[in-house]
Amino acid sequence: MRIAISGPPGSGKTTICMLVAQRLDCDFVLVGQIFRQLATERGMPLETFQRLAEEDETIDKELDARMLATATSKDNIIVEGRMAGPMLKAKMVPVFAVYVDADERVRAERIAKRESKDVEVVLKEMQIRTRSERKRYLAYYGTDPARKELYDLWIDSSKLTADAVADMVVESARRACAHDAREIEKG
Repeated sequence: MRIAISGPPGSGKTTICMLVAQRLDCDFVLVGQIFRQLATERGMPLETFQRLAEEDETIDKELDARMLATATSKDNIIVEGRMAGPMLKAKMVPVFAVYVDADERVRAERIAKRESKDVEVVLKEMQIRTRSERKRYLAYYGTDPARKELYDLWIDSSKLTADAVADMVVESARRACAHDAREIEKG
């Protein structure tokens, strides 16, 4: 079972990814970690590297190649990243694609608590990051990763616990895999 979990910063996707991987006893990969690794390899602060990525599409191409290699190296893996689901589907890699969303204010509050920052500062940082990433995704992929039709499951986590969302993802993915197996048997 290959599951891709996408969503904006603060939606809970990383926590949910780890919980789903734990429940299904499989590995997970965080695309954001790969991006941070690329910044470190180039000796750049993350914010500078992010701005460079807006102008240099080779960064996203390298990020994509690493994510695809990791995601396709195993049949049972959870991949977390904003473009993971849409990209795997575009590459015809079997995947159950999930988008976890939440109200912008809720997301800012979650990040502020996690990073011990002021909510208003986080909100502004989130908006800058979102504009930067949207610009890159539209330029490099011709799509916005927040389009509902790109996903098999869309969850608003604003009022849900991470455990509840993880349970929803596992249950929905299992149902989808069982359905796919029945369709294959019908041949």
